[in-house]
Amino acid sequence: MIVNFIAVLLLIQPSLPLGSKTRHFKWEVGYVFRSPDCLERPVMGINGQFPGPTIRAEAGDTLHVELTNKLTTEGVVIHWHGIRQFGTPWADGTASISQCVINPEETFVYRFKVDKAGTYFYHGHYGMQRAAGLYGSLIVDVAEGEKEPFDYDGEFSLLLSDWWHQSVQEQEAGLSSVPFRWIGDPQSLLMNGRGQYNCSLASSFAVAGSNVTTGQGGPCRFLGHEDCAPQILSVLSNRTYRLRLASATSLHSLNFAVASHKLVVVEADGNYVQPFAVDDLDIYSGESYSVLLTTDQNPAANYFISAGVRGRQSNTTQALTILNYKPNPPLKTPTSPPPVTPRWDDFDRSRQFSLKIRALVGRSPKPPRKSDRRIVLLNTQNTVDGVVRWSINNMSLALPATPYLGSIKYRLKHAFDGAPPPETFPENYNITRPPANLNSTIGNRVYQLRLNSTVDVVLQNANAMNENNSEIHPWHLHGHDFWVLGYGEGRFAAAEAEKHFNLDDPPSKNTAVVYPYGWTAVRFVADNPGVWAFHCHVESHLHMGMGSVFAEGVHRVGRIPGEAIACGLTARMKLAAAEDEDGN
Repeated sequence: MIVNFIAVLLLIQPSLPLGSKTRHFKWEVGYVFRSPDCLERPVMGINGQFPGPTIRAEAGDTLHVELTNKLTTEGVVIHWHGIRQFGTPWADGTASISQCVINPEETFVYRFKVDKAGTYFYHGHYGMQRAAGLYGSLIVDVAEGEKEPFDYDGEFSLLLSDWWHQSVQEQEAGLSSVPFRWIGDPQSLLMNGRGQYNCSLASSFAVAGSNVTTGQGGPCRFLGHEDCAPQILSVLSNRTYRLRLASATSLHSLNFAVASHKLVVVEADGNYVQPFAVDDLDIYSGESYSVLLTTDQNPAANYFISAGVRGRQSNTTQALTILNYKPNPPLKTPTSPPPVTPRWDDFDRSRQFSLKIRALVGRSPKPPRKSDRRIVLLNTQNTVDGVVRWSINNMSLALPATPYLGSIKYRLKHAFDGAPPPETFPENYNITRPPANLNSTIGNRVYQLRLNSTVDVVLQNANAMNENNSEIHPWHLHGHDFWVLGYGEGRFAAAEAEKHFNLDDPPSKNTAVVYPYGWTAVRFVADNPGVWAFHCHVESHLHMGMGSVFAEGVHRVGRIPGEAIACGLTARMKLAAAEDEDGN
């Protein structure tokens, strides 16, 4: 009934920045029962909350997070997505790369500085725990006395995600099964952990007499399932609001829109960009944006806010909530239907949006004009012993027992394969066809980068195992921002591509998409001693091997906490000692 719908609505009010220099958090990670899309399921929460608590800090602050694992049968780590971890590579939160997993009932302290203002988030980085719900928002305001290059009257944060009813254990088992078993696309999309399955928010308004019938299913009944009731964004007329958007999706690329309102993009992945106005924007897993929204429409109306699937043909329905112009009732029926999500396969439209993103001149450093090294990474789908895997230059990543950071720092023998990984792929490889040889190999090699060198990475997309199928892959780099130099279709040809590289105002980002049958070129300076993951941010793709590892200046890393690197260490050290004795 409509009374029940009204009773459980949650209104978000604009948040205000806090002030402090060191922020302490004491967290416990465990499973809790929640109904993210009105169907109750176990989710992974922090201190009983899903999504996890929002962290708010100022640039230059230190975060001290004491994390205790209350999962009875699983390890856990948390990655602070977009935080570069200068001087604290062991706090990056990447299992088997920067640290050991935190075992049940163990506690690990993450202590690191947030050096740059921006919109970020955090999430699990072990197995597929992000898909289980282990994520939350991390907002860094400008330092006291500094000012952002744009003005606004209030702000909201929207953390976007997708949600399956099946457990991540079921999904993991299917991914490694022979034959391959895919559990299907997510049942719902969530905004701040809230969505609707098999019902329509638009139809819920129709119960009140609206002629709006867009959406699937009947009206939503939220009584008894308050944790799936949409969070309404309440605003005043003729104001400008900052919407902080971040995508923690495990699979889907999304399109975000607010009916009848323009969005002015001003930030991407924690970096200021030249403002530009759009009707909607694509946001890929791992990306974050800030957009400015001016409430200049009919103040007597409310408006739908939507997030829909892009880049993949899917039956997952839109996530919806409401932009509520005060003093209208939150449930006053919008006079127009929800925004229509663009066609899933309109990639030209997607590329045009990507090309509009340019660095804000004067607020971002320009890239070096030339690079010292170029690595070309070919994404392919292959098999290893009959198991479907994703591979990079025909090598599928499987992480070692001992974290790279410790084994490289302390020169442990046999911790991983020390041979250099392939820098490119064969000239005769046809990216438009399935691999002629489906077989790949498992590996855990590391790209060793010279400290302070300039590195170009070209992400080359190709056909997967099925005919006429090339997927979108959003790639995320830990420990750095990179400049996005350009995008192209077909196979990367250096001589021609370099003519079109943007070296004047390329955006600085930490996540970049590579489009089907295309390439994306990025450049970064290897100036952060540590070991860093670079991988596809689609959860299942990384789980199936689509990733690589960069190491730079590890000898310059200071003391590493023992608990970060002790796993697998005893056996390795005993073996190394025995070999040393044999050598003597």
